[in-house]
Amino acid sequence: MRLLKNVNIDFLGKRRTAAMLSGGAILIGLLSLLANGGPRLGIDFTGGTLAQIQFAAPIELSELRERLLDQGFNRPAIQRFGTGNEILIRVPAEEGGTNTSPRLRAAFAGLDFEIRRMDSVGPKIGGELKWAALKAIFFALLGILIYISLRFDRYYALGAVVALAHDVLITLGIFSLLKLELDLAIVAAFLTIVGYSLNDTIVVFDRIRENVHNDRKADFFTTVNRSINQTLSRTIITSLTTFAVVLTLYLVGGEVIKYFALALIIGIIVGTYSSIYVASPLMAALEVRAQARARK
Repeated sequence: MRLLKNVNIDFLGKRRTAAMLSGGAILIGLLSLLANGGPRLGIDFTGGTLAQIQFAAPIELSELRERLLDQGFNRPAIQRFGTGNEILIRVPAEEGGTNTSPRLRAAFAGLDFEIRRMDSVGPKIGGELKWAALKAIFFALLGILIYISLRFDRYYALGAVVALAHDVLITLGIFSLLKLELDLAIVAAFLTIVGYSLNDTIVVFDRIRENVHNDRKADFFTTVNRSINQTLSRTIITSLTTFAVVLTLYLVGGEVIKYFALALIIGIIVGTYSSIYVASPLMAALEVRAQARARK
């Protein structure tokens, strides 16, 4: 199936505008991270206790907060979860401990409720998980850099890795702007975004290499632009079908998977954009510069 035929869009002609757009989006995200003191980390990384509680009748959050304060929880984070009767409570590690469940039950004495889920992570384990997540992302990018360098060349590799870093930074920036927490599920979403975006980029790079081999005398920028147009139909179809599945997960998958799906939605949009406007133009600029130096 070919969605678009005989397309001739000058993608590389808009590379400076795209670079300004990408740079602006990344800058806004970094400023948000700086203003917020870094990403908002969940208990997976900071340590603490998370409890999902279902009440038989609706209850005001202010009343719950007063009850928790009376039990010595000085910094509880409370939010509604799913239905109006379900509440999500996060307690920092230093306020939790082994007696969290009895204290929660004491705080809600006299109310009809059920503790549906309770997860606890110690601060030491949380710190270890944070570094493990950072190492996972770093080694994923390093492995990709080595792989593409061997399959193509170092300029293709640099273009791909910069595009992947671009995708992760923009997604992270949007999460910071929305004040959403990062947990292990979101880190898994970041790695999924990296894999999805890379797959899109490799398809474009393969077509570029094929066209360069078939017409070595053609202008390199013209060849890259033609290759992007030739793969555009495949890129759009793949992105739309994947987007439809992830959007469905976001809308009907429930609260537990909602923000994982949101990260993937952002990643699919940004990843599709970066394979066209970041990876390919950057690689082309580096290749043309290298060819110019070689002719001198």
